Amino acid sequence: MLKAVLFDMDGVLIDTEPLHRKAYHQMFDEVNIDVSEELYTSFTGQSTKNISKRLVEHFDLNIASERLTQLKRDNYNYLFKNDDGLSLIDGVLDRIKDYYSNDVTLVVASSASMNGINQIFERFNLNQYFSAKFSGADLKQSKPHPEIFLKAAASTGYNTSECMVIEDSTNGMKAAKAAGIFCVGYKSKHSVGQDYTYADLVISDFDEVSYKKVSLLR
Repeated sequence: MLKAVLFDMDGVLIDTEPLHRKAYHQMFDEVNIDVSEELYTSFTGQSTKNISKRLVEHFDLNIASERLTQLKRDNYNYLFKNDDGLSLIDGVLDRIKDYYSNDVTLVVASSASMNGINQIFERFNLNQYFSAKFSGADLKQSKPHPEIFLKAAASTGYNTSECMVIEDSTNGMKAAKAAGIFCVGYKSKHSVGQDYTYADLVISDFDEVSYKKVSLLR
């Protein structure tokens, strides 16, 4: 029986990918590196700290990874405050309310920084529905390592067999699979280059995972 849902944030709760893309590419320009689309796509689902470390190693940069992280976050914060088009993913708020009204415990498990998570939750008044928030930036391992989902599941007090993950990235789906948690892959028009074979169920509309429908599946 479904007892808890662990949500990724970027690409699942909200589409901040265009803002992150702009912020990253501004940072790439600032440090004069040429990041291919293939390399950029491979970063999906990983924390900014981990991505910055990979960039330093990949380009043999004489710059501290912490500096890259700060540049990207400064760029994102500016864009976040000045972009009026930011909104929740279609249908996700209805699904959140649906689960919440059926006593399903909700947790966010995102590679975004805790500051970034809090920005989104405060802007869209989501704290009232969620029991806990986990940031991959605060953990030792980044997705596709299962650490974040194992910790998120443990926080609910339920077994992993009673939990479900909703993810949109290859790294996130791999992490859910490695944690032994049923994974729903959310595939939207914004999903690019992700491998949904790691998901147990692939959807393109949140109506497909209503509490009633998921209860029949599990």
